Amino acid sequence: MRIFGPHLAFYLLVFPSFSSISAFSNGEAGDSLKFILAGEESLGPWKNEILDAAQAPGPVSDAQPNSLVLAAKRTKRPDILRGFRRYQGGWDIANRHYWASVGFTGGVGFILAVLWFVSFGTALVVHHCCGWRINTKGKGSPSAQKICLILLLVFTCAAAFGCILLSVGQDNFHGEVLHTLKYVVNQSDYTVQTLRNVTEYLNLAKSITVAQIVLPSNVMDDIDKLNVGLNTAANMLTQKTTENSGKIKEVFNAVRSALIAVAAVMLLVAILGLCLSILGHRHAIHIFIISGWLLVAITFILYGVFVIFNNAMSDTCMAMGQWVDNPHSQTALSNILPCVDQRTTNQTLVQSKEIINDIVNLVNQVVYGTADTNPSPGSSQYYNQSGPMMPPLCFPFDSQLQDRQCEPQEISMENSSAVWSNYVCTVSSAGICTSVGRITPEMYTQLVAAVNASYALKHYTPPLLSLQNCNFVRETFSKITSDYCRPLVHYLRIVNAGLGLISVGVMLCLVLWILYANRPQMEEVFAKLSTLASGKVSRNGNNNNNSSVLSLPTSPQSGV
Repeated sequence: MRIFGPHLAFYLLVFPSFSSISAFSNGEAGDSLKFILAGEESLGPWKNEILDAAQAPGPVSDAQPNSLVLAAKRTKRPDILRGFRRYQGGWDIANRHYWASVGFTGGVGFILAVLWFVSFGTALVVHHCCGWRINTKGKGSPSAQKICLILLLVFTCAAAFGCILLSVGQDNFHGEVLHTLKYVVNQSDYTVQTLRNVTEYLNLAKSITVAQIVLPSNVMDDIDKLNVGLNTAANMLTQKTTENSGKIKEVFNAVRSALIAVAAVMLLVAILGLCLSILGHRHAIHIFIISGWLLVAITFILYGVFVIFNNAMSDTCMAMGQWVDNPHSQTALSNILPCVDQRTTNQTLVQSKEIINDIVNLVNQVVYGTADTNPSPGSSQYYNQSGPMMPPLCFPFDSQLQDRQCEPQEISMENSSAVWSNYVCTVSSAGICTSVGRITPEMYTQLVAAVNASYALKHYTPPLLSLQNCNFVRETFSKITSDYCRPLVHYLRIVNAGLGLISVGVMLCLVLWILYANRPQMEEVFAKLSTLASGKVSRNGNNNNNSSVLSLPTSPQSGV
């Protein structure tokens, strides 16, 4: 399963493990998993009962399943591939028109990125290549400069607040993603453990060789084949869960690193740009203007991507919730997770109960017909059994296959091995009991193996059927939609808000940097004042000199 882009990561968070589960009915592991309660291969006497029941089609009904369009109202968006006509197909990740409609939701971010990149880039080219300059020297009043400074501070604070929102949102979102992933992995591990438990008990059943309940060789072979299928399913599910969880972690770790880098760089650019514009470093501010121009375009693109991601995730959560609420409707999820009809699975449960009763009946035949008898020496059933009578095994279901209470003299499957261990005798090399007891150690092992086989069917057939009829998946989806979807969407919206504030804040800061950095500087004002002052002093000096010359007294002529 390939991962391309963060907008698919949420689906890979939810569906990888369940795509393996759906292989119970269809898919690459279907051939081996057809052994499991719905297989093509036989299992001796089980072929005509539990396996055939699972293979059998559900009860024929004239009524067709209702078709349900998942998240129909939410997904009515313009479809780019159909000339912006409304998409009507609902949530369907296999439909490219669905992705086209979801992609439309991020169009605002992409359009803003293109417009900003082209317009501001054109302005920069004109500014540097065509000699166009923004000259605010000598223009504007001090109050206008104060307003410009105030706006610059406000937009810088907005960009800084956006960086904080982005950092907090991505951290919480990343933690919630890992929390959700852990839950899905735990569900997968539960499934694997169920499969391995069944395999273990079926392996024990192969050792059944007690008198009348000896399993034929073809049944032994079929158990081996069934175990191969179970092991293949467990190994495949473990492998896919490990691979996909690792890929998902890599994707979200990369997304987290990218968002942290964007937040840190944009915060640094905003603060340094503010400082340089206030200090009037016109040449240095150009570097930050160009950097900010590119970063704002990238941030707008990220905003568009995460808007798409947010809408896709919200669509998925709504679709999962509607699928859980309408389990018998035909939906897009039905194609991804094909499920067996509920009546068919109920029939499988009935057949499994019958097989459990058959195994119990065979075990009790050994108890009543061999262990609790006192045959004479020389009989084929004689091995010197003696002592108190051995209690029979309890039938868990009555003739109507309803749960049945055990009689006082019967023992349940759970404690049968412990009780029967008290009736095991010590045997000689010839297999004859040399102490009080009703069964030999070998018979005890074989009886316990038979009980374990019925125990496996009783306790693990319902979980396997839950996988087959998608009840397990529905329960998991219900848990995800109720406990995990809302926090994921909430934190993703915080990320979007942070990206939006950063983009708009830094974009407006760029314009004000240019204007404020080109204001008249204090040095220029002082120089101008000094020039004016020196000019006045010079003019005053010249005037004074002229006045002195004009006012010089005439010396009287002295006569000799």
